[in-house]
Amino acid sequence: MDIEQIRTFLSVAANGSFLEAANRLYVTQSTVSMRIQRLEAYLGVVLFKRNRSGASLTLQGRRFLRHAKSLLVTLEQARHDIGLPSRFRASITIGARIALWETLLPEWIGVIRQRMPDISICSDIGFEENLMRSLIEGSMDIGMMYTPQHAPGLLVEHLFDETLVLLSTDPGRPWPNDEYIYVDWGPGFYAQHSNRYPHIERPAQRVNIGWLAVQLTLANGGSCFLPVRLAQPLLRAGRLFHVPDSPQFILPAYMVSARDRDSEVLQQVLDQLRMLAALERQKTY
Repeated sequence: MDIEQIRTFLSVAANGSFLEAANRLYVTQSTVSMRIQRLEAYLGVVLFKRNRSGASLTLQGRRFLRHAKSLLVTLEQARHDIGLPSRFRASITIGARIALWETLLPEWIGVIRQRMPDISICSDIGFEENLMRSLIEGSMDIGMMYTPQHAPGLLVEHLFDETLVLLSTDPGRPWPNDEYIYVDWGPGFYAQHSNRYPHIERPAQRVNIGWLAVQLTLANGGSCFLPVRLAQPLLRAGRLFHVPDSPQFILPAYMVSARDRDSEVLQQVLDQLRMLAALERQKTY
């Protein structure tokens, strides 16, 4: 049994498919099958039920899942720790949505680095699907996002609520209009948006991150919903304006981490993030 077999097992479990796991791992499907077969031979059990719809864990596979996560975390941590300069006692990988990296998380990482200078931090950007997969596979320690999934062995904690406001380059123009850019802030925003505007036509423009909506709006004119903390600098600079009588939507932000991860350093970093989130909740923008 080696680390690639464990990583492959976790990828198949996370994706429910040998083919999708192969795509995610950048190997052939036959390589995935061979790794799983060797792992099953080593353990002496069948880990997956194969069928036309994909692959699902057997009872033995579900039992091995928790151990596989622990093994991968331990091996990855060992690899990182061995390669770390002596001035660092551990490394932590933190991933988040790009909107949370804008202004907010760089400040938080700065605080953690000041208070824990002997910790090496790897920072990643991703969408919920990729962040959750990395957390499940054990290659990421902490993920911050808007629409987390609940998975065995993972702890989901509410951090704070973003307030989304509607901004425009031309607040005097009747809204909605063809220059409106819909930002996919997740299913929660979609539900609130649909309830508030049940008869609105499909917008001419749709993007998956707020940063891109800002670039398009500033370049070509238009409107979009943005978190207040990201909107404030644009409002102060007179580059964007509030749309009169427009609603505000709430977008919760969450932190996801391993529930049973026995790591003193990880718990210390989580405590720091919880404290910083509590301070964020007290802010008024």
